[in-house]
Amino acid sequence: MRYIVFIFFFLINNYSFSQKIKIVDKKTGKIVRNVTVYNESLTINLSSDHNGFVDVTKFNKNEVIVFSHISYALLKVHKSKLSKQKFIVNLTNQSEQLDEVVLSVFKKAEKTNRIAEQIAVVSAKDIQKRSPQTSADLLATIPGIKVQKSQFGGGSPVIRGMESNRVLLVVDGVRMNNAIYRKGHLQSSITVAPNMLDKTEVVFGPSSVIYGSDALGGVIHYYTKTPKLSEENEVKSQLFSRFSSVNQETTTNVSAELSFTNWASFTSISYSDFGDLKTGSNRNHGFDDWGKVFYYSDNLNGNYSESPTKNSDPELLLNTSYTQTDILQKFFVPLSKNTDLKVNLQYSTSSDVPRFDRLTELRDETDTSDLKFAEWFYGPQNRLLISSQLLIHPNKNWIENGAITVAYQNIGESRIQRKFGSLERSYREEKVNIFSVNGDFSVLLNKEKKRAVSYGFEFAYNDVISNAYGKILNISDREINGFSDDFNVQSRYPDGGSNYLSSAVYAGYKQDINKKSTLNTGIRFTNTNLNATWIDERFIVLEDNDISSNNSALTATLGYVYRPNKNWQLNGVISSGFRSPNIDDVGRVREKSGNITIPNIHVKPEFAYNAEFGIQKYFNDKKFRFGANVYYTLLDNYIQRDFVYNADESILQVEFDGELGNAISNQNKGNAYITGYTANYLGKISNNLNTSGFITYTKGKTYDSKTPMSSIPPLFGQFSMNYTKHKFEFGADLRFNSKKDIKDFNFNEGIDNHDLTPIIDTSIVDVDETNYVDKYYGTPSWMTIGINGRYLINDKLAVQARLSNLFDEHYVEFASGVSAPGRNLSVSFIANF
Repeated sequence: MRYIVFIFFFLINNYSFSQKIKIVDKKTGKIVRNVTVYNESLTINLSSDHNGFVDVTKFNKNEVIVFSHISYALLKVHKSKLSKQKFIVNLTNQSEQLDEVVLSVFKKAEKTNRIAEQIAVVSAKDIQKRSPQTSADLLATIPGIKVQKSQFGGGSPVIRGMESNRVLLVVDGVRMNNAIYRKGHLQSSITVAPNMLDKTEVVFGPSSVIYGSDALGGVIHYYTKTPKLSEENEVKSQLFSRFSSVNQETTTNVSAELSFTNWASFTSISYSDFGDLKTGSNRNHGFDDWGKVFYYSDNLNGNYSESPTKNSDPELLLNTSYTQTDILQKFFVPLSKNTDLKVNLQYSTSSDVPRFDRLTELRDETDTSDLKFAEWFYGPQNRLLISSQLLIHPNKNWIENGAITVAYQNIGESRIQRKFGSLERSYREEKVNIFSVNGDFSVLLNKEKKRAVSYGFEFAYNDVISNAYGKILNISDREINGFSDDFNVQSRYPDGGSNYLSSAVYAGYKQDINKKSTLNTGIRFTNTNLNATWIDERFIVLEDNDISSNNSALTATLGYVYRPNKNWQLNGVISSGFRSPNIDDVGRVREKSGNITIPNIHVKPEFAYNAEFGIQKYFNDKKFRFGANVYYTLLDNYIQRDFVYNADESILQVEFDGELGNAISNQNKGNAYITGYTANYLGKISNNLNTSGFITYTKGKTYDSKTPMSSIPPLFGQFSMNYTKHKFEFGADLRFNSKKDIKDFNFNEGIDNHDLTPIIDTSIVDVDETNYVDKYYGTPSWMTIGINGRYLINDKLAVQARLSNLFDEHYVEFASGVSAPGRNLSVSFIANF
């Protein structure tokens, strides 16, 4: 009897006084092991067990408990508040002290104070607040990124003077870059809807050790939302709806999250209808007609008009409208305590997207009614992603955790065009099937977690199908009534098919040398193999119709972080990167502005060697941060478009779609450099007031020809202020761009679109490199001001509004073929259920 009473009192005592808390990942609901738990006086130091529990009985009820883990932001919680949290502590990747955790640099969670590279992170909260119409518009708000647009249904991010196939896009660990990512401008960044994103991370500079080819300027990594587990069965849903006045845009996003103990699901469907864009009317740059559309082609959506149609409102940019639909379905299933499975399904499609800059191209620049193209549009942009990711945490000597990702992507794009005065409509269609598998693993080498090794592999196979054909329209009573005949068209890429295989292995080493410094190193070996076949020789004749190219590269990085005290951080990076020529570099055929790109089967890889220095200074208990990064990148064997010459040194003339033009091709050159800096600040001024801002400068020239590099934006920046009080939030921002002088444009490649800048001397008709600077002005400077507000009606409902370009300034982003939006009122409604 005495024994039973003892057991009874022991259990009661243990129940009454044992205070165990559970530590979980806020995003996934999974338990977090090995969390260091201590008090601020450092007299108590504990660690969470294999089930994520820790007993906090020893802590005084008035103490602040600190939770620290290498993969999460530092968290401080007053013990008295634990009961209100049901003794569950949620760890996140961000904290009030700007102690962010990023995934993209090492493909595993790592705190920013141990990372030497320049990085930028935009959270889901920031994305919702900024309310961008597309993901390209989201990228334009990130410090150091400039976005070019050839049409409104697009957006080509520029990082450190590099864009398109020199910038790597990644979504949920799967590279979006494929074998036909071109040199010039891309619109692929918009195929992931902003409302589906949990966050976006940007790594600046060559990152080829972790990511391989294409990551010369940097890496943009989209992370879509992932469902979380819950011990209490939960169903959450959200409705997001927005209207924008500048293009009559309506966007609706509906999402649902199902959270259970053993599995979770997230579904998101987004639909956007973008009308024709209204540009600004306040022309402080002094060019009255620049960017206006006096005549347009009324030949889209099945219409037929024999000649250009006069535009009743030249500031309304007709032929900029399109629609887009994005679907995300993701499942999260814990297979065991050490193994999780993510299944990811994504689909994006659009309507036809008019190529605005080509539809406003003139045969005679002195006659605004003499349009060249009656039709020039992209067919629906289709992107399908099916991937599964196995997350493992075996805690073995050779692998602590890792991820294996298997993915399939199907990309479809097409180009349809017809000239005024012709009934011949050409179609060029491309399909790319991409199969990939990559593994990323890491292991700690000591119990103190001061040394770690990461390693991995990647295989990606691209199969490209390129088809082209022509149809002659049959017109009856000024309406299109089918087709009367067919004709032959030169395909954009090798018509016999092509493929591109990339294989790579990498290893990295990271060590905390002491409490003040961290060393990061890495090395990667990559091999690429390209095969292509041309069949039709009626348009282009090559020296060999069957080509095969094999290239290999060894790249490395060395990063060092020094923290003299808690408020200072100094970073240094030396790295190398490379880009192996893809199908677009080797085999593309297209026409622009009288120049015709033809295949060059002899293109070789280009290399980048980078050195950079960064500084971070923290204030106000790490709630405010100032940072600056300076870099220098040397490009070796760089690829650039240039004219193709005959034996007598005259420019080769070739025919494309019935017209002769100058032949150009992608060619390897010598050395070039790109240098610049970004300075930024971010943080809280007070409990209610926070601010952020940045300024970015870039310069790039070739050493061999002493000419400017393409895609070098002028000085640009942004400053914002935000005030929060209870349920209200109010903010203002200022964006600016300095002038880009015409002498700083690259004229050969056509990427900078110097011919779309204001004309200052109309008497110059026959232009070449010697008189470009006399005819064109360059890109004028501009500045816009915007305000925004948000009101929380209750815990479930919120409304927000944004008034951009308050003074209705007319401006054009550098190298863009379409004017920027004028004054825009955007109103959004968010409802959580």
